[in-house]
Amino acid sequence: MFLLEFIGRVMTLNELAVLVMFLSFIWMLFRGIPVAMALVGVSLIFALFAEIFLDPFRANFRDIIEFDRTGIDYQRLSILSGRLFGNIVKNPVLVALPMFIYMGLMLDQSGVAQRMMHAMQKLFGGLRGGLSLTVLLIGIILAASTGVIGASVTLLGVMALPAMMKQNYSKEIATGTIASAGTLGILIPPSIMLVIMSDQLAISLGDLFMGALFPGLILGGLYIAFIVIYGLVKPGAMPAPEQTEDVGWPVVREVLLAVVPPMFLILLVLGSIFAGIATPTEASGLGALGATVLAFVNGKLSFKVLKEVGRSTMNTSGYIVGIFLAANFFALVLRRYGGDQIVEEHVLGIFQNPYMVVLFILFIVFLLGFLLDWIEITIIIMPLMLPIIMGLELAVPGFGQVQDPEVVWFAILVAVTLQTSFLTPPVGFALFYLKGVCPPGVTLAHIYRGVIPFVLLQLTGLAIVFLFPALTTWLPSVAYGN
Repeated sequence: MFLLEFIGRVMTLNELAVLVMFLSFIWMLFRGIPVAMALVGVSLIFALFAEIFLDPFRANFRDIIEFDRTGIDYQRLSILSGRLFGNIVKNPVLVALPMFIYMGLMLDQSGVAQRMMHAMQKLFGGLRGGLSLTVLLIGIILAASTGVIGASVTLLGVMALPAMMKQNYSKEIATGTIASAGTLGILIPPSIMLVIMSDQLAISLGDLFMGALFPGLILGGLYIAFIVIYGLVKPGAMPAPEQTEDVGWPVVREVLLAVVPPMFLILLVLGSIFAGIATPTEASGLGALGATVLAFVNGKLSFKVLKEVGRSTMNTSGYIVGIFLAANFFALVLRRYGGDQIVEEHVLGIFQNPYMVVLFILFIVFLLGFLLDWIEITIIIMPLMLPIIMGLELAVPGFGQVQDPEVVWFAILVAVTLQTSFLTPPVGFALFYLKGVCPPGVTLAHIYRGVIPFVLLQLTGLAIVFLFPALTTWLPSVAYGN
């Protein structure tokens, strides 16, 4: 009894319940319980607790001690299912999710990446650092055509790492290049994460796609500039091959034939959105069809491939939708305790400067990136942060065309931050994706040392986007203006 009264002096019942909800969820994750199950389990327990104990007139533990049970409102609990399923089923944006997943998986099976790797090796292979440049360029193209991080990192590792080791590349620079190039898929559209962010933040998916384009290209440009400079400063880390093939029209022609099909697919998807010809949902269907046609043209399409891609698409989509349902349930229960207002009050109470608040949120997202996948972070954390960002007085230019420009800017900042956390040792997800396909001589220590320069480049890109928010809102404004 004394302990309850002591806690009641420090925080209200609602504040304690919100804190225990988050701690219980994290504890279940460390116990190895699947994310969706952990979210649902915690939510059910606290939903029943709220119905039994929580009342607007009972704000602290002293009132709970003298509580007289009144029963559970089962009717209110029963409407949860309708709200959960209804929000997902009625949302047309989420239709694009399985389409983009299918497009990325089909492109992995189409042989397009392998063909680009073979052709670009002939074009850049004779240059010092040519293989690293090849990996980065392919990573940018894959990011703009697949948006699946794990698939991109694994594919680049399988294709490029043996060739780089054979050419006596430094293990650090080889693994760092592959890991950083593969994670560009989280940012460069059509990113699956941006699709989910659009739903959770209630903003236009077209705005996010257009807003992410310049930051993604800036990061890719920083990577390429670093490889060129590093090759000049430390030539031994990226030696040029002893025997090189003459670069003539046949090589250039082979590169064009390899690059043009995926570039056409990118133009088909993003170009149709930017030109206003198709909605993002319609463009995702075009992308899925285009990837299937590419697989057919390359002779890789078969019933077995269709079956594998279809099964993987359903598994991935089901996993994401399952977390969607569980996270929505978690958010509804959290809102029952006033969790969104509690989080907002505590975050805003730390800093007076609105930009310091944004930096603090990004820091929290960065730390969460070590524990949770981007799906959980996007679905659970982003809706809690939305009212905070909307309430801040941020000078983000919308150029008179973009609705809620500060939210678009914030979403891109979070995407860059998550990309950075996925690269950062010791528990960056991309590092373990790559380690799974590395030859025996390449250790995690090599990968850790290799990604450090790219993490610094990521932070540089994050600082550029933070200081110049117009990079995320100018392109959407131009598209709407025209």
